[in-house]
This record gives sequence, C-alpha cells and structure tokens, in this order.
Amino acid sequence: MFTTNYKDKLDPALLRPGRMDMHIHMSYCTPCGFKILASNYLNVKNHSLFSQIEELIMEVEVTPAEVAEELMKNEDVDTALTGIIGFLERKKGMKRKQSGVEEQKVGDENQEENDKKNESQEMEEKCEKRKVKRNKRKMARRAKGRKQ
Repeated sequence: MFTTNYKDKLDPALLRPGRMDMHIHMSYCTPCGFKILASNYLNVKNHSLFSQIEELIMEVEVTPAEVAEELMKNEDVDTALTGIIGFLERKKGMKRKQSGVEEQKVGDENQEENDKKNESQEMEEKCEKRKVKRNKRKMARRAKGRKQ
C-alpha cells in the first residue's frame, strides 16, 4: 500500500494490475464523513454541536485523518466535539490569513510589474529623447556644413 498526491507523475509500470490492484481517491472530509468518524470514534450518532461542525467542515478543507486525530484526543463526547470546533475555527482563521497573504503577494507582484513597466517606459522615453537630440545636432551640423 502506498499513497501519492500526484498519481499522474507515477511511472505507468507502478499503476499496472498486480502492482496496484485498487485506487482509492481520498478527498476532504464531508459532513457525512464526519458523522461516520464521530460514530466510530465517539459512538455518537447525533449531537447538538454537529450542525456547527458540519458548517465549519463545509468552509474549511480538512482531511478525514485530521478529524480522526482530533476525535481521538478525548473520550468525552462534549470535550472532543468542542475540540473539533476549535480546530476547525483555527484552520478557518489560517485560511483567511493565507488568502490575505496571497492577495498581498498578488498586489505586490502587480505593483512590481507596474513599476517595471513604468521603468521600462521611462527608459524608452529617455532613449527617444536622446535620439531626438542626436538627430537635431546632426541636422544642425549638416545645415552648418551646407552654409559654408
């Protein structure tokens, strides 16, 4: 048994029958998956905190393994479920911070790109001005040469 996040990068010889007989896609935890895990680890089918947990699971990408790890931390149902809520809230906060950092990076990259464009445009304008000055001097010399 082995796992990978990049099945398409594996050598086809590894994927042939006899080497890998079963391929299982493991997605993020769903509310239904959470209920199954809660039933298995805490022996509880329904709880008043389930709706809050299910909402958070829909907002945050969390693996079944992460949920199971949190559920194993305490045998008391209320404590374990409160722990799950705290864990999901922290992940949600990290996701917000991360998206804020990514937005900042995109903003910084856009600013850098604009700065480079402006710098390039300024350089082109300077070159153009030099060319114009050079041409004026040439024209003045030619005119001066014709008069003599």
